[in-house]
Amino acid sequence: MKKPIIIGDRTFEHKKGALFYYSRILNSYEYGEVLSVSDFTDVMILLRLHEKYEEKIGVGVREIRVDQVRYKTKCFKLIRIDSTHDVFSYTKCINGRHSPSVKFIRTCRDLIQDDLRLVKETYFKAKSKKGKVKCQETGEWCLWEELNIDHRQPNTFSIIVDRFIELNGIDVHKVNYIEIMDAVYAFEDDFLSKSFRDYHHAKANLRLVKKSRNLGRSHQGRLGRQRKDLTVDKK
Repeated sequence: MKKPIIIGDRTFEHKKGALFYYSRILNSYEYGEVLSVSDFTDVMILLRLHEKYEEKIGVGVREIRVDQVRYKTKCFKLIRIDSTHDVFSYTKCINGRHSPSVKFIRTCRDLIQDDLRLVKETYFKAKSKKGKVKCQETGEWCLWEELNIDHRQPNTFSIIVDRFIELNGIDVHKVNYIEIMDAVYAFEDDFLSKSFRDYHHAKANLRLVKKSRNLGRSHQGRLGRQRKDLTVDKK
């Protein structure tokens, strides 16, 4: 049975509830806005769970704002009393340290984000009408923000990563990383990064799919690459 999560004087039945609570705080602000007194207190209590808490707060925190990191993702940005600043991930505070396997797959996912964005941009340039393109599953016309890049079965993203690890004999416990920002890493070995991008380029069958669609993939398990699949352009 899962234990409840206690953060300050708040008790959450499970981790998902805690993540939802702090996600709601984060997304209730626009970029650059300063947290209210009550939200500031909640987030500072959460920050105590961070493995680098003392380093993050430094000489003391004056205020917390919502900032933008890569790919227009929101994050909390603390401004210290001496005007220095740093960002931190609320998910890292709640989830704690990632296992080697999770850290590896998250780094792989970050590694190919620019490639996926280029696929989406290219598709929109070729297919859009009045700023919309068709969802490749439902046929509905959708805006950019309504669509995700989906890895179609059998080569889901996790399968691609698992197979890459197996083929290259990688021990995920021995991989070295560079921390780009809080909870965001890159492989220290540039050759490993290039090798994964090349492998992903060769194996990924991609679709632009409406975010709200609950996709069923079991019927596609034996399908190979199809004409309407999108692929990453190799640079």
